[in-house]
Amino acid sequence: MTSIKKLAIRGAIWTIVGFGSIQILRFGNNLILTRLLQPEFFGLMALVNTLRMGLELFSDIGVAQNIVNSKRGDEPTFLNTIWTLQVIRGAVIWFVGLILAFPIANFYNDQRLLWLIPIVVFTSFIEGFNSTSLHTLHRQMKLGKLSIYELLFQVCYFSTLIGLVWLYPTIWSLGIAIVISGIYKLVSSYWLIPEYSNRLAWEPKAVKEILSFSKWMFIASTLMFAAEQTDRLVLAKLLSFEILGIYTVAYTLASIPRDVIRQLSFRVIFPAISQQSHLPRATLRQKILPQRRLILLGSAIILAVLITVGDLVVAFLYDRRYATATWMMPVLCSGIWFSLLFYTTSPALLAIGKPLYSAQSNFARFGIIALGVPLAYQNFNVLGAIIVIAFSDLPLYLVNLYGLWREKLSCFIQDMQTTAFFLGVLALFLIIRNSWGFGLPIQSLF
Repeated sequence: MTSIKKLAIRGAIWTIVGFGSIQILRFGNNLILTRLLQPEFFGLMALVNTLRMGLELFSDIGVAQNIVNSKRGDEPTFLNTIWTLQVIRGAVIWFVGLILAFPIANFYNDQRLLWLIPIVVFTSFIEGFNSTSLHTLHRQMKLGKLSIYELLFQVCYFSTLIGLVWLYPTIWSLGIAIVISGIYKLVSSYWLIPEYSNRLAWEPKAVKEILSFSKWMFIASTLMFAAEQTDRLVLAKLLSFEILGIYTVAYTLASIPRDVIRQLSFRVIFPAISQQSHLPRATLRQKILPQRRLILLGSAIILAVLITVGDLVVAFLYDRRYATATWMMPVLCSGIWFSLLFYTTSPALLAIGKPLYSAQSNFARFGIIALGVPLAYQNFNVLGAIIVIAFSDLPLYLVNLYGLWREKLSCFIQDMQTTAFFLGVLALFLIIRNSWGFGLPIQSLF
């Protein structure tokens, strides 16, 4: 077994265990918060976090991707230059957030946003000073240490969040807790690697390389934001913040499989393929397919289980205020399969220096949501909007499939085989559920 394969397998195990543990913590945190706070607070925070994420992605210079992918990714001058760019970017993000707070508060007709946006976006300014050690560990595929660190960080953040909300159950506690988490990460990032530090530096050659790679990352990240966050921006205008909060709870639970695969994609698949990107395409493709098949078969079973019992889980764990989420979750889960197909192959295109395909994929998804959700809501109310969002990953996958075919890395036959397996398992689980007298997951709609 090659050293790269060993690192990839070890990294995959650490990523699944670490990120899985974080998801369990997040789920428990979510259960506690839903009992302490009003649903509309989750809607407000979903909108503010979406804005912050948008500002970060619109200004993305690919810090992590540059460090992982560049041949100079271990050189102090290169790392310090990219850290300097990161500091500048954080300051710009906060400044733009201050400017946008007033018009956004007026657009959504809620003056709480006038103060909530600057508070939350200030976290981006703080994180601009984070050590690049986080990305160095990623480059070296030392994912065990990175996973333990992130798990401990989340424990500290969730403990702080719950403590604040317990004492002061207001929207401001949610915003302040995010700022405190930024301080936690800033300080702790400098303890990860002994004698590792960053300082201000500016090497023109490094800047040129970083920005040359980042021009496509900027486009891809901008469109990724548009693809993945437009639903909340649109729904925040169409629905009340209370319904948006309920949707956020359902979407968060439904997205667990996608989030796990995305972490595997970014932390394991991308660096592993990057180290083998020099190989002929046919050889590279043969190295990708076996591991990808195992990931998809396991994901198919997990996703089928979530679709089958998701509504029962929501009904059991959440109070009546979140009853609408019982049908939202299985509907949203149904379309995630296409996202899993996408995230297990898109790193290959990025690793061979073709991020434009990812940008095109995200643009296709953005178009479906931006145009389809308002039309579906107008004609079929909330149900229509949720169905469009659920299956908006299909165009994302199709465009990526075209890119893989162009670059001689197509996995179409494997996609068909694993999709047939997923549908078969899902049908079996639904038949068993119905035979036990539980009906269908969307029974509450009828």
